[in-house]
Amino acid sequence: MYKRIVAFFNESISQFRSTEHIFMVIVAVIIGLLGGFGAVGIQFTIKFFSRIFWGTGELHLDYLLQVPVWMKILVPTVGGLLVGAIVYFFAPEAKGHGVPEVMEAMALRDGRIRPRVAIAKLLASSLCIGSGGSVGREGPVIQIGSSIGSTVGQFLKVNAQRTKIFVACGAAAGIAAAFNAPMAGALFSVEIILSDFGVAQFSPIVISSVMATVVSRHFLGDFPAFEVPVYHLVSPLELIPYVILGLLSGLVALLFTQVLCFFEDFFDDHLKIPGIAKNVIGGFLLGCFGLLLPEVYGVGYNSMNLALLGKLSWMLMLALVFAKILATSLSLGSGGSGGIFAPSLFIGTMTGGFFGSLVHMAMPNMSASSGAYSMVGMGAVVAGATHAPITAILIIFEMTNDYKIILPLMISTIIATLLTTKLKKESIYTIKLVRRGVDLFRGRELNVLRSLKVADFCDPQPKTIPPGLGFRQLLELVVNSPNATFYLVDTQDKYLGVISLLEVRQAILDQDDLTDLLVAIDLSTRDVPSVTPTADLDQVMKLFGHTDHRELPVLDPETGALLGAISHRRVTEAYNREIIKQSLGAELSSSVQVLDKVETINLMDGYVIAEVRAPESFVGSSLKELDMRSRFGLQVMMIRRRVPGAEESFVYRQLVPGPDEVIQNYDRLVVLGREHEVEVLRKL
Repeated sequence: MYKRIVAFFNESISQFRSTEHIFMVIVAVIIGLLGGFGAVGIQFTIKFFSRIFWGTGELHLDYLLQVPVWMKILVPTVGGLLVGAIVYFFAPEAKGHGVPEVMEAMALRDGRIRPRVAIAKLLASSLCIGSGGSVGREGPVIQIGSSIGSTVGQFLKVNAQRTKIFVACGAAAGIAAAFNAPMAGALFSVEIILSDFGVAQFSPIVISSVMATVVSRHFLGDFPAFEVPVYHLVSPLELIPYVILGLLSGLVALLFTQVLCFFEDFFDDHLKIPGIAKNVIGGFLLGCFGLLLPEVYGVGYNSMNLALLGKLSWMLMLALVFAKILATSLSLGSGGSGGIFAPSLFIGTMTGGFFGSLVHMAMPNMSASSGAYSMVGMGAVVAGATHAPITAILIIFEMTNDYKIILPLMISTIIATLLTTKLKKESIYTIKLVRRGVDLFRGRELNVLRSLKVADFCDPQPKTIPPGLGFRQLLELVVNSPNATFYLVDTQDKYLGVISLLEVRQAILDQDDLTDLLVAIDLSTRDVPSVTPTADLDQVMKLFGHTDHRELPVLDPETGALLGAISHRRVTEAYNREIIKQSLGAELSSSVQVLDKVETINLMDGYVIAEVRAPESFVGSSLKELDMRSRFGLQVMMIRRRVPGAEESFVYRQLVPGPDEVIQNYDRLVVLGREHEVEVLRKL
């Protein structure tokens, strides 16, 4: 009975997935609703923890000035301890500002994110912000929404392309609900998460963004994130200061990026203590820092509103630019959990306000007040840090609901982006990935090797020789063996060194004098880099780039025993095969959906793509053994295999097979070839 229920459910899901447009719209609505609830939930959770830590749900500056000194230090310290425990014991992905982790999942894992990340990020970020951490809530809501989208995609067993779209839907829902900005949420997801403005991807993202905004407005109200007076361009000459503000904002954004990277490197690489202790140290230092400038605690919207209203002095705003950069870098670098979007808004607001105050003092009749420059600086620093000018322009417009400042906003934003991209290719999001070896700028193909492990592609039986093998025997072995590399091991298989044909050739020149003296150990070298089975092929390829050897030993990291060898040829073949798989999967996606309704798709020149039941005689044999190309002139492009537990239904999952894939009962083969060759296979 249970199997029948599971089979019926799987069949219903399969039929639902086959209706492309309706399926995407309905799932986008679901993700938008869930993402909206996630964004609303984190705001209530932050207020909950804030009441526990500080006794109030909102950290107003007037209230913080009355808080005892010991409390200002103790609360961030305890918050750091709790955040560190969640990250260490529950989900390491919850550490940091979240967006790079989403981008990495999109690039390397086809959008797959563990469901637990949503819960861990919700708790860790709420604790961090609620205890005064100098971070934003947009990074968490992006990661929470993305995790929801990925979980929905995995539950529905959709392909990688759809999963990525669902992740982007979740990210858009998070941003839209967090800032009451549906257009900016959709553009952020398309511009930063997907980097693809295709209509097919954009439509469900917009739907999710709108649905999340509906949820947010229902629970939190429909009003802009910042209430600001109406500003306008006083004089055309005022555009000159806005150009200068764009340049200044770009430099500030670069400074923020560099300082954040410095603190992340310091805590990760140079401070050799447990991770939880780093969080405690970061919280303690932040508490001490807040004694001088309590404005750096939390998200900082109250201080930003004061700057937008022109109620802060230029000296204080200048100090807060550097104070917020240090406080946010300290919070995130030590292992805290939260976003950098809101801190970027804060830094930009203070940068614009400081600069605008000076401009207004210099030419009061030809310039707006400092609040207008705060608004423009807000968008310019965000654009410079994230390299996403379209998102920055839209989000400032939606957050302030003021269109009249759009012209200077566009000028400063674009100039800041051009400056930062010219001086540094990576944004504040992607620089973290580049340091991990993930280069999003050069395409996903260069990252494909990072998902492949040495253990799956190494030769488990390399040619080994004892260290005392005489030169004559070694020379005879070289002549009669197809191998170009030989590995020396002792009686316990411990790796001692390697001999290549180059060393043998050099010794041959002096073989008359050395025949009776040389043994294998004399010709060996240990200068060849070694790898472990858990290393990825991207690391292996980089090692090949720094050595003349075309084969590397694979060693046990604990015992030093030789486990195998990995060759340059195998890495290249693995890379080509993965690229072909990706291209094949994308090309076949629509065709396989059509094959659900018809058994044959006509191509050209008599060639067809067809789905054929695997003959019983094929069961138990691998594709290599069947040799379909030689016997039938057909290429097996995909195998559709029954889902375990669904023996009484026709629910299939799709495989892009390798030569060692073994045919199983009920398999259906998607083959490419001429129509008459397919018919021969059908009759078996």
